[in-house]
Amino acid sequence: MTRNNLAAITAVGGYVPSTVLDNYQLEKMVDTSNDWILSRTGIQERRILTDPEKATSDMAAEAIKDLLENSDTNPEEIDCLVLATATPDQLLAPTAPVVCQKAGLTNAWGFDLNGACSGFLYALSTAAALIESGRHKKVIVVGVDTMSRIIDYTDRNTCVLFGDGAGAVLLEASENNGLKDFVLKTNGAGSEFLSVSGGGSLKPFHDGTLENREQFVKQDGRTVFKNAIESMTNTCNEILERNLLDVTDVDWVIPHQANIRIINAVASNLNVPMEKVKVNIERYGNTTAATIPLCLWDFKNDFKTGDRLLLTAFGAGFTFGSCYLSWGK
Repeated sequence: MTRNNLAAITAVGGYVPSTVLDNYQLEKMVDTSNDWILSRTGIQERRILTDPEKATSDMAAEAIKDLLENSDTNPEEIDCLVLATATPDQLLAPTAPVVCQKAGLTNAWGFDLNGACSGFLYALSTAAALIESGRHKKVIVVGVDTMSRIIDYTDRNTCVLFGDGAGAVLLEASENNGLKDFVLKTNGAGSEFLSVSGGGSLKPFHDGTLENREQFVKQDGRTVFKNAIESMTNTCNEILERNLLDVTDVDWVIPHQANIRIINAVASNLNVPMEKVKVNIERYGNTTAATIPLCLWDFKNDFKTGDRLLLTAFGAGFTFGSCYLSWGK
């Protein structure tokens, strides 16, 4: 798909907490081992926000400050913030206004968007429309999650997977490069297989909710694994087909960092060599909405102007999708 006015990623930023939780520490907390975690997930360590006075808004603000510094952008130039997160500071008020205040975005409006692990792609599409409309010149998209606050560290099936972090991108208009197409989907039949059931309007917090540990993430790993591979593969193929692209035309694939076996399977299904797939799951684990922007942050120096990138994600909901873009302005 072609447009006269594209929304281009012109800067990136990131932040991860300093505290490291490695597999050997987890061996002392639950019945698991470094070898098992590494072989089944590809994760060696993850970052944890341990300061009880800090939250999602603080990590998001730090990622934005990094972005602004890297791009020599004045915070007052930012028009809007789209904040992708499944772990807001609180249910009410929304977290985006708090982030704007902490990051000094005095002229920006902002809102939260919860698409779970697909949230960054959903937010990227939403922000791109604001740029393409001509109504906004500079929009920041942040993917951020403090997963450690909703993880049960007595549940070995989930506690080995998740970490905390934030990644941010700046979108501006371009006539040459930018976000060219999205395939975004949902399947609500999958909502039961990966969720935090407590704390919403369906199951408000009460003694029974906490007693049943419904404030924590629960997942059916086998079902999620199968659907993630299928959904990411299918949306990638759909976006390639409708843009008349062969997979060999793609320079880099940036998948959601949920599990190295999922990443390997999607790459194999697409016939993409792993040399073209960006992976940092070994350092951060699954940071939910932050995985893709953290990859962009980590590997930004590898991307050349005009490189074709394919982003793909899958998360709770089920939510899933892919994005095709050309790098640079």
